[in-house]
Amino acid sequence: MLGMPISTWFEARPFAAVSFQVRMVNNKQIKRKFLGSLLGVALGDAIGASWEGHRTAAKHEIELIARISHPLRYTDDTHMTIGMAESLIECHGFDGKHMAERFIDNYSKEPWRGYGPGPPRVFGLIKSGMAWDEAAGHIYRGGSFGNGAAMRIAPVGLFFWNDHARLREVAYLSSRITHSHVLGMEGAALQAMAIALAVAENPAMPLSSQSFLSRLINFATEDVYRTKIAQFSTLLGQPEDRQEVVNRLGHGIEAFNSIPTAIFAFLAHPQDFVSTVIYAVSLGGDTDTIASMAGAIAGAYLGIDGLPSQWLGQLENRDYISNLADRLWQAAPGQR
Repeated sequence: MLGMPISTWFEARPFAAVSFQVRMVNNKQIKRKFLGSLLGVALGDAIGASWEGHRTAAKHEIELIARISHPLRYTDDTHMTIGMAESLIECHGFDGKHMAERFIDNYSKEPWRGYGPGPPRVFGLIKSGMAWDEAAGHIYRGGSFGNGAAMRIAPVGLFFWNDHARLREVAYLSSRITHSHVLGMEGAALQAMAIALAVAENPAMPLSSQSFLSRLINFATEDVYRTKIAQFSTLLGQPEDRQEVVNRLGHGIEAFNSIPTAIFAFLAHPQDFVSTVIYAVSLGGDTDTIASMAGAIAGAYLGIDGLPSQWLGQLENRDYISNLADRLWQAAPGQR
């Protein structure tokens, strides 16, 4: 199955759209959720960047570094998120060739953002004439299952927040630019789904973590993700046992060892953006990406009003990201 064309794969394994009731979230709130999510990506990324590779970090240490960092500078996680949003806006939807070219153009302008070795090699093959959805397979035999596709997926979760079938399809397709292993693509789809579910929730009402988890398990298709999500209920009763959380969910660069962790960080502190991000960073490991993904979900749930003004004031390129979120909201299918 992994060798068949992606369009055939979707025909062979159709996914019904997941329907759910939007709990009194109006259009103005949704716009503010778009803002919260994209800025949440950048804040989580920037806060976590100082701690990448650490085993664990204390809350007061993370808060101190965040407070004295001027500016809060983001990494390739946010840089590629920006490229994805720019492409969705310009094309009024997904265009793989255009998105790949946007990634390449942005990388050429700011290659110092902390890119790993894989994407630049993929970009080089695409620039040499290889198809946008074939280059990654030539770099990684069988495709990469890292979290690089999930870290940038927030614009897809926002753009298709009320169309889960299309969300999955575009998450998979966009992942193929750099991460073509099914676990990498599924991880991106799961992260996008978590963002979509968060958009649909009214933060003024209590969040049902069990309902949220049930929807994620029903959406997930790969056992490794379903198994980890199924452990959330137990872990939510002991979130301060960070070592147990890391042992069960992971904190590495693999998609299946980071996306469940990011979702868990949000569910452990759904009403507090700062606590979500600091908790994600405190788990150690791939802190910038896990905190960025957790920030994307928390921002999509709480909206821009739930993000800390001090951190926003320190964030580099904040105005451009805010404008991008506004344009993404305007271009989304429900707004046309």
